[in-house]
Amino acid sequence: MNAEEFEALVIEELDQLPDDMVDGLDNVIFVVEDRPEDGSLDLLGLYDGVAVTDRGSYGMGELPDRIIVYREPHLEQCETLDELRDEVHTTLVHEIAHFYGIDDDQLHEMGWA
Repeated sequence: MNAEEFEALVIEELDQLPDDMVDGLDNVIFVVEDRPEDGSLDLLGLYDGVAVTDRGSYGMGELPDRIIVYREPHLEQCETLDELRDEVHTTLVHEIAHFYGIDDDQLHEMGWA
């Protein structure tokens, strides 16, 4: 799957998320990249920012937080389009949860990690 097709899939999955999950995202952009900077295929996504629960004097003029979805690791781990959609969905929920201050331990307990 090429970059444009993967980005379209990510947008479709983002559009499928519940409104109450995405409506609270403030100053966040979604980015699709081929793979993490270290070149690994282990990381599917990354939240790059300050969680809402840790924002003390966060305000106007701040650069947006980023949620990055990595294309090549997803393609490496998924054999079918349905698996890919499910994994992208899970990755989006996982990274959005980090925005809301939910850590990996909590995500494991909830079944999203």
